[in-house]
Amino acid sequence: MTMNEGGIDRAIRAIVGLGLLAAAYFYLDGTWAWVAGIVGAVALVTGAVGICPAYSILGLNTCPFKPQSR
Repeated sequence: MTMNEGGIDRAIRAIVGLGLLAAAYFYLDGTWAWVAGIVGAVALVTGAVGICPAYSILGLNTCPFKPQSR
């Protein structure tokens, strides 16, 4: 898979992911803590690796670099 997230997109995902994980750990309880934790973990991982499966399915790409053809 090729990267399909730009730098700003990745930074926003990482910040939102960390915020949701912190909220799940410190402020929420029960089902909402699990939901926030899972969504936060997914946002953090996609921001860290630069690949979003939903973007691939929808054909979106915010990465400024074009993949090189072989």
